[in-house]
Amino acid sequence: MFIKKKKKMDLNKVFDAINKNAIKLEFQVNNKEELPIGTSKFGGNPDVPKDFEWFYYVGEDFGGKTKERPLSFLAQINCEEVKQYDEDGLLPSKGMLYFFYELATMRWGFDPQDKGSAKVYYFDGDVTQLIRTNCPDSLEDEFKLPEIKIGFSKKYDLPDYEEFTELHDFGNWDEYDEAKVMKGYEQEETISKLLGYADLIQGGMLLECEQVTNGIYCGGIPEVAPEELKKMKDNCVEWQLLFQMDTVTTNDFELMFGDCGRIYYYIKKEDLKNCNFDDCWLILQCY
Repeated sequence: MFIKKKKKMDLNKVFDAINKNAIKLEFQVNNKEELPIGTSKFGGNPDVPKDFEWFYYVGEDFGGKTKERPLSFLAQINCEEVKQYDEDGLLPSKGMLYFFYELATMRWGFDPQDKGSAKVYYFDGDVTQLIRTNCPDSLEDEFKLPEIKIGFSKKYDLPDYEEFTELHDFGNWDEYDEAKVMKGYEQEETISKLLGYADLIQGGMLLECEQVTNGIYCGGIPEVAPEELKKMKDNCVEWQLLFQMDTVTTNDFELMFGDCGRIYYYIKKEDLKNCNFDDCWLILQCY
């Protein structure tokens, strides 16, 4: 009996085909100037349209108290400021993207009931017409974040091994990481970015996004029928990273997610194409 030997994957060629452009965020912590309305920034008070309604989430905090709380404002991204770094033209070319997250409960994103604990809001109008709006009075001071100007640079991304194996039939971690190093790819210890691939801490998240947004609890091993699991594995390729936020630190402030963790906002590719940010999903990973 003749058994055909499986052809060895040429990772170098695969990397050339799958590398993505990412937009790295640079927090300019030493910038003390007052930021004009419409500037890309972390924290502070957001610049929003006059009819903007704040987001709230009902959940249990780490002390066991359940109540409705306002989401914290994490960042606003002026799309015109990042356009020159968006080589693939995936983001809107104008307007403002906003990212919110409820920090008292700091939901992980593996439970369908986490829906609403993180939100992405998109304004597609004239940013000069925006109004700097105070965070709600009910938002506790510890969850009001200092204003920090954001700069940008571009970088090229390759997926971590766990995400690569969600999409490709490959089973050699050491060979994969060695090939990435030979390609000149360096893993950064702390990085916040738009687009590209997620810098993973606890494994790939594409399938998790597909499962949890279809009502499946992923806090353990999900109970999914084989045919349904196959369908979800096929569909998970439609998800991609929109925004990754790492620890943010200044001389007198630190925002950390769990134990040196990161949060990841994912979006379906078709939704991104249509500038529909209503159904983004957030996952938190930490050490």
